[in-house]
Amino acid sequence: MLKTRILTSLVLIPGFFAALFILPDIYWPILILGISLIALYEWGMMAKLSTLALIGYVFISLVLGGAILYLANTYGNHWLVYRSLDMFVIASVFWVLVVPFLLFKGIHVKNPWMLALIGWLVVLPLWMALVSLKMVSPWLLLGLTATVWIADSAAYFSGKQFGKHKLAPSISPGKTWEGVLGALVAVSLYGMLVSFYFALPLVPTLLILWIVAVLSVMGDLFESMMKRQANIKDSGNILPGHGGILDRIDGLTSSLPVAVLLIFIYSISQAV
Repeated sequence: MLKTRILTSLVLIPGFFAALFILPDIYWPILILGISLIALYEWGMMAKLSTLALIGYVFISLVLGGAILYLANTYGNHWLVYRSLDMFVIASVFWVLVVPFLLFKGIHVKNPWMLALIGWLVVLPLWMALVSLKMVSPWLLLGLTATVWIADSAAYFSGKQFGKHKLAPSISPGKTWEGVLGALVAVSLYGMLVSFYFALPLVPTLLILWIVAVLSVMGDLFESMMKRQANIKDSGNILPGHGGILDRIDGLTSSLPVAVLLIFIYSISQAV
């Protein structure tokens, strides 16, 4: 399993870099939309949608994504960025207020159609965040996604080494508070390095990266709760050794939309 996981990563990582820095800008939103549709398919499977409903769910998502791309092409990329902010506000409320409440209370949403709506709220803002960030700077997108990767890796290794206090034993028994602390320490070191190298203000940089790290854990826990509710181990099997698309992007779904909103607010505050 570990060998398969490593081999898959050796394909995924260069592929991501190639798409981010080499793929023409016009194809990036289409590529990410395709990946998002796979993620929504996996979500629909976890929500126990019927075959017909699942096909309709993915088709409606495709039409919705296509309409957004058409409007962006008609009115310009700035239209997409500013319209995305509305979605990011809604996503931020969901991840900062609603999801912690659901996790703390152990509330399982069982209605398939409500779960389908939640799936859109989970995946579509991430798609728009990935597209918006790429428009601003591929390096900014890479820096934020790297934060999630670093947090996830540090949480795993520090939790394995020092973990004693379970974070959410009924949802994800392997996660510990020591793992979260290790993630924050690693992200802090990364943030200081980024701040120094790019001459960014230290405190705002660290605050944003800490929020990204904490929310990435939230996204991971929420998907774990969904998988436990569906009684499955992985969201899919499209990525050998890793599971499904949702298994790889769960930390990004919760963190990137909020990060983009925070960066926008900070930029506006500095311009005033």
